[in-house]
This record gives sequence, C-alpha cells and structure tokens, in this order.
Amino acid sequence: MQPFVLYNSEQRKKVEFVPKKAGQIDMYVCGMTVYDYCHIGHARVMVAFDYIIRFLRSQGWQVKYVRNITDIDDKIIKRANENGETIQALTTRFIDAMNEDAHRLGCADPDEAPKATDYINQMQSMIGTLVDNGSAYAAKNGDVYFKVDQFKPYGRLSGRKLDDMQAGASERVDVEVEKKHPFDFVLWKRAKDNEPAWNSPWGNGRPGWHIECSAMSTCCLGNHFDIHGGGSDLLFPHHENEIAQSEAATGEQYVNYWMHVGFINVDGEKMSKSLGNFFTIRDVMEKFHPEVIRYFIVSSHYRSPINFSDFALKEAKTSLSRFYHSFKAYQQRFGVEQHPTHPVYEDYIARFNAAMSDDFNTAEALAVLFELNKELNRALKEEQEEAAHISFATLRYLTDILGLVQHDVDEFLKSDIGQSALSLSDTEIEALIQQRSDAKKAKDFAGADAIRQDLLEKGIVLEDTRQGTLWRRAD
Repeated sequence: MQPFVLYNSEQRKKVEFVPKKAGQIDMYVCGMTVYDYCHIGHARVMVAFDYIIRFLRSQGWQVKYVRNITDIDDKIIKRANENGETIQALTTRFIDAMNEDAHRLGCADPDEAPKATDYINQMQSMIGTLVDNGSAYAAKNGDVYFKVDQFKPYGRLSGRKLDDMQAGASERVDVEVEKKHPFDFVLWKRAKDNEPAWNSPWGNGRPGWHIECSAMSTCCLGNHFDIHGGGSDLLFPHHENEIAQSEAATGEQYVNYWMHVGFINVDGEKMSKSLGNFFTIRDVMEKFHPEVIRYFIVSSHYRSPINFSDFALKEAKTSLSRFYHSFKAYQQRFGVEQHPTHPVYEDYIARFNAAMSDDFNTAEALAVLFELNKELNRALKEEQEEAAHISFATLRYLTDILGLVQHDVDEFLKSDIGQSALSLSDTEIEALIQQRSDAKKAKDFAGADAIRQDLLEKGIVLEDTRQGTLWRRAD
C-alpha cells in the first residue's frame, strides 16, 4: 500500500494517512436527499470521491465506500404532498435518476448505499442510549434533543465555540420548541398530521437529519472508522453534530479524517435557487457531454471553490478533446484501440502518483498527462512505433484512474450535444487563439492542432498569416 497525504478538516492541515486496519480504508460520504434531480454541486461530490477511490485502489488499498441516501425529511414530505404522490414513489424515482446521472458521469456505485428509512430501529437505539446516559432529553411535546453543552468538545471540527455562538444568537424563541439550550438539536421529531411516522419510546415520530448519518455510518463501518466526507456546506452543523451524538453514544472517537469538497460558484456567485443560477446535472448534460462535466470537475483540486460557466465547460471540452484526438491518431496508425502489452513509462506513473498522493492534486496529475500526451503525439509524428505503444499504454492506464477518455473516440469527437448552445463569442475565440499561440511557442504542436480542430468543429476557421492568425465563422 502506497502512503498518501490528505487534508484533514478537523486538524486544518495536510497529514499522512494512517489506517485503522492495515491495507484497508473505510470511508463514509454524505449522499443526497432525494426529493429532486441532483444538481451540479452533487456532481462534484460524486466525481471527486469516485476518482479519489479509483486512485486509492490503484495503489493497492482495499476501500469500502459507503454513501447514504436520505429518503425521509421535511423537503421530501413537502414535495410528495405537492405532487400528490407517496413518499416512496417520489424517492424511488429520484434515487433512480441520481444513479443514472452518476453512471453517465462515469462514477462507480458505492459499495453500500444505505437508505435512512431502513435504519429507523438503529437510530432509535442510538437515541435511547443518548437519553439514558444524559446526553439527550425528551421534551414534553414529543421531540428529543441532544444536549450540546454536555459534549465538551463541541465545535472542534468547525472551530466554533459554543459560548461565542450563544452570545451572537438571536433572542427569538419558538414557543413550539422546548429546547434547554438554543443550540440543542433534534434527534427525534414528534409526528405531525399527514406525515409518515414510526412508533418509538417517545411517541410516534421520525428521525432528525443528523442522527441518520451517525446510525448508518456506524452500522456499516463500525463506531470508529477512517474517513468521513461530504460537501463543505455540511461541515457545520451537520458533521459537527454527527461527531457529538456519535461519540456521546459510543464513547469512542468517531472518525479519524474529515474531507470536504469545495463549493461550486456560478459566474462568481454561490449556486442558489433563489439567485436563479441553479443547474441540475441533467440541465448541464443537455448542453455538454457528460465526460466534459467530469473533466471540468477533475481539473480543479477537490477542496478549492470552482466557477461554473459555459465558458469553463467549453475550455474543459477543448482540453479533454486533446486526449481524444491523440487516441484517434493512435487508432488510425495501429488499428482499433487496444491495451497493448507493452511496458509503461514508470517515471510518468511515479510523477502522477506523487501528485495524487499529495491530497489528490488532480491539477498537477493532469499536467503529467498532458506532457505524456505530447510524447504520444511526438512518437506518432516521428513514426517511433515502440515509443508510441508505451506512451499510449501509460496514458491509457492513467486516464482510466481518473475516469477520463472512457467513451468511443468518434462518438465523443462527433458529439453534437448542445452544439447550438456552444457558439463561441468573439472574446472566447480570441482567448482560444491565444492558447493555441502559447501552445505553439511551447512546441506543443499537438495541443495547438487540437485547438484548431476544436474551433473548426465549432464552425470557426483559422488562417495563419504574417500579420497573425485571422479567423472567420464558416458559412
């Protein structure tokens, strides 16, 4: 097993990973609440942990990957009532849609995908333990709350202090809520009219959101496991509350390492339905090939915020097409693409592994791939058959780890998904021409040719003259 370093959100620094069990990694990732189609932020979480797990397995680690499904909560109930359908019909439809979207993005299924409604008994058992040991209390109205002030390390993940939070809290009081502390959070909700409910020692009701993940993760992976992941928006309060209730219930450390995927911004603003800049994965796949979306996500470090825009995805398509053009050239020279039984360039693989072992630095790993792609094109141009085979075999191996170049070459290059929506502005054309010029100066002629070809496919014809590169839109 090759060692690697990851950024632990709790320690706020990169640390070397040490497994609980030699050679094995147990990982739990907070999944989706299935009341609607998944959005592009969900896509980032899906893809990020998919390539992380692909890489870890390529290094010899045995990874058990659990990603839950929240199939009962306020939003689900509200949407089902609005639609006039059962909760099960709603959630089943959107679970199927979620899995379809994930597969189109090239993501493998998690090893386990527990649904909240299948773990109600385990949630009640954990809540009962918390009530019995004084970490939680049942209110008169039937709700059950966790006592945050009884868990002394509360705030250690987010770095927040309970006293500071209380000092800045609103004075507003909800008379329907019987909390003993303003930051106590609900573990069990009393039943309301026309809502699904389960019998419990505290009366009919349903679980709170936070307790779901504590019950499912510990049931699937044990009380104490290696890695817990999710989106950055879950760090507080969801993951903070998970730590508190899990450790108060088990008396053990809950998780060794916390990983959080960065936000997706849309044209510089956080994606939000209220701002009208909200996009489902399906919205975007109508305009762009699914692997272009995957490449866009892979090309940025998983922790960094990234800006989503049509222009960013057009650039992603241009970059990804460079690999496809090289693979096509290899096919044309040697026939149908195969996985040649040739040796590989160990130095390129070592550099790729070094980048990925440093907190999964995909941007640096892709730089290695582009260098290798350039080597493949050079070997093809100079008719160096053995070098071409080795370059191709190495590139095929490494792109597989990232889940890239997984489609038929001609299918991808000829894809017309949303071509009418992909017409380039004058500014975008000039930017790509400059990229092509920079590539030529760097002697990356294959890259320059790929940009020319991509522009031609979009109806932009280039003409190199002594005065510079001129362009026109094809008739």
